Amino acid sequence: MPRDVQNSPTAEKSCAGERHPYDYYWRPGRRLRAAPPRLRFDPIWTPSRRDTLSPWIDFHEVPRPTPWTELFVDHLWQGDELMDAVVERFRELGSGEGRTMLDTALDHGIEAVADPPVELVNLFAHLDNPPSWFDPQLWEKGRRLWNDSSLAGKVGMFIGDTFGTFVGDEVAYATGQTGRFVNDFYRRNLETIAWFRNMTVPNALSRFADPFKDTVRVRLMHAQVRAGLRRTWGDEQFAYHGNPISNAMMMNAAITFGLQPLLIDHQHGRHRSWSDLDAAVMYWGYIAHVFGVADELIPRNAAAALEAMDFIVAYAGGPSDWTDVMVGAAMGGKRGLGRLQRAALLPAAGLMAYYGGEELIRSLLRATDLADAKLRPWMRVARVLVHTNVTWRRLLDRTPGAARRAAARDSDRALWGSLLRFTRITAARNGIHGTPYDHHDRTAAVAPGCPIPRAPR
Repeated sequence: MPRDVQNSPTAEKSCAGERHPYDYYWRPGRRLRAAPPRLRFDPIWTPSRRDTLSPWIDFHEVPRPTPWTELFVDHLWQGDELMDAVVERFRELGSGEGRTMLDTALDHGIEAVADPPVELVNLFAHLDNPPSWFDPQLWEKGRRLWNDSSLAGKVGMFIGDTFGTFVGDEVAYATGQTGRFVNDFYRRNLETIAWFRNMTVPNALSRFADPFKDTVRVRLMHAQVRAGLRRTWGDEQFAYHGNPISNAMMMNAAITFGLQPLLIDHQHGRHRSWSDLDAAVMYWGYIAHVFGVADELIPRNAAAALEAMDFIVAYAGGPSDWTDVMVGAAMGGKRGLGRLQRAALLPAAGLMAYYGGEELIRSLLRATDLADAKLRPWMRVARVLVHTNVTWRRLLDRTPGAARRAAARDSDRALWGSLLRFTRITAARNGIHGTPYDHHDRTAAVAPGCPIPRAPR
């Protein structure tokens, strides 16, 4: 496992007392921190890793640590240095005043903010100046390739995200502790789908584009949750889990979101090249940059991205008690399923089992009425459907009109637009309108040991 570190962080005080020795931001030349104790290899993630990664890497069931993966492990201890500092200053100023400053700077530039705090100035120096490795043309190629992935590839990405959110230790604990998924299911879904949809449009991350601004607002929410959980958990939980919504988790999420649709297509015969994967890494790597991932953790090519993805997914861990709570909420909070509900959910469970493996789906459903359901027949059906979809797309790639159809997938008629319209309808029926991404404005100020507050609608 990764090497230990000589620790001598600054002697800052937190509400829980002295900071934990690993509670600092890494600098080049510093030895790497040991893994949080919760990090462990779990074979439940092996089938999905093997299926998608074997064509590209020398696959081992238990990935071998490398200097690159050790850096990822180190960054499980840290958050987003620039936005974490902004959240701490906003906590002193008041969330209302801080939010106004941020929105003004997003809309009109930092120079439009009267007497901005240095933390906000530093943040916008980062946001206003793309890194030297950013290639707009390659980013655009990656965006188009990602949009052009098959429906089966995109569904597989969604399912992978579901497993990571509900089963994987880090996200399940953070999402479960805030109560966001249980208490605000429709709002969270709307915000998530809206953000994904907006990331697919051309020039989404141009500095003054609305999707860019929303990405920064989501980045703020992550830092607010991180601050609230850090104060609520204290050092004992931090010492075991590492930092909630860590920098490493954010980067791995970007890698898996970016590569899974292409990897799934390739796995099923719609072949992709290394240059295609490199473009997808540029697309999601720059998204990760705007989200606050440390520059040293953003891979510059697909080979590095796959190495990190393989390792971090293998060590995702889970399930936890929060898995059972959130799955129960997603299934309507009912203890028992009716015959029709069970019949409707079995095909979905079989599809998820096809992508993730039977052991992983049973970890997800272990506290439900579907825990012992017969999934093999539905997995066979899913296999046929996925292969059929990808094969159809492969054939369409070779027929006249392929470029026109690919362009259409950039529009509201595509999967994301349709999904967003449906999500807006269901959210509106539950009193949710709009996506201000301000749900956690009070979270950073939570007193140590108190539950994360639920914002009023």
